Amino acid sequence: MKQPGLFDIDYRLESLSKFGDPLEKLKEVVDFELFRQELEQGLDFSERPKGGRPPYDAVLIFKILLLQTLYTLSDEQTEYQIKDRLSFMRFLDLSLNQSVPDAKTIWLYRERLAQKGLIEKLFSTFDRALKNQGYLAMSGQVVDASIISAPRQGMTKEEKETIKKGHIPEEWKKNPSKLAQKDRDARWVVKYSKAKAQENGKLIDLAIPSFGYKNHISTDKRYGFIRKFHVTDASRYDGKVLHQLLDKENTCSNIWSDTAYRSEENETLLKAHGFTSQLHRKKPKGKAIPVHILRANSKKSKIRCKVEHVFAVQKDKMDLFIRTIGFDRANVKIAFANIVYNMKRLVFWENRRAFAG
Repeated sequence: MKQPGLFDIDYRLESLSKFGDPLEKLKEVVDFELFRQELEQGLDFSERPKGGRPPYDAVLIFKILLLQTLYTLSDEQTEYQIKDRLSFMRFLDLSLNQSVPDAKTIWLYRERLAQKGLIEKLFSTFDRALKNQGYLAMSGQVVDASIISAPRQGMTKEEKETIKKGHIPEEWKKNPSKLAQKDRDARWVVKYSKAKAQENGKLIDLAIPSFGYKNHISTDKRYGFIRKFHVTDASRYDGKVLHQLLDKENTCSNIWSDTAYRSEENETLLKAHGFTSQLHRKKPKGKAIPVHILRANSKKSKIRCKVEHVFAVQKDKMDLFIRTIGFDRANVKIAFANIVYNMKRLVFWENRRAFAG
């Protein structure tokens, strides 16, 4: 094999840039140093054993976890891809002779993020940075939720009932290894699809059972950034989470969402906090929906449907799926997906600004 030359890596990286390396653009647009203070305080390893290996740079680990989310990688695959791909190394500011965190180290830092409850602070830090760059929350907000699937748990009916009551089945207690593999925080929910199935010659709604968690989000209408989010199990009713998604810093009072959020309680809530309801109206029981309501809902849908772009990117592009066990880990996974989405959205808007300028 030919001995590598002094500038061979530079030539290869230059070639990647010509192809439009998305990580290079992300690195150019996002100032990752703005996360340093929160990360170093939250990921404090000052109590490590004397003489142990010094901790990795906190920002480096954060960027690695972003890569893992962006490309749907396991801890082992993340370690391998960093060593294998020059574009990853450039994004992380690593040279060939520098050590790369192994899979166990990546897992350890992500666990610490979950234990310290740090991920919400990191999300808020980036939101402040967006506003400082001129991307204020404007023109109202669009609220929605999406189910994020997790591996389905094989449980008996009795075990399910025990879990719902907040207890651990006796058989699981006797088998710690089995207990460690059971997600007791995720829940089942049945979602009715608009697609129709035929039964006895009649068209019926198609019931789709899902198991996992829900990503509840509020996006601003002007730029489409996620401004608020809240993670729950999949069975939580969307309308019950509205109060945790209201963004009082949005310059417009309008709030759009589907009929799941329409209730007397939520209408009172919005009015009390100075918001203007643009929530879809429900069909009256046993009656046809009035034409004027149908038209109003149709106009609202043209705005409300924009929030679906978030879930399309996260599920189709990032292949978002919960492979961890427990709520805290799922919360970190989903929050990282929300942060990555906002970063990708920032790249989109910065490109538009560059072309316009």
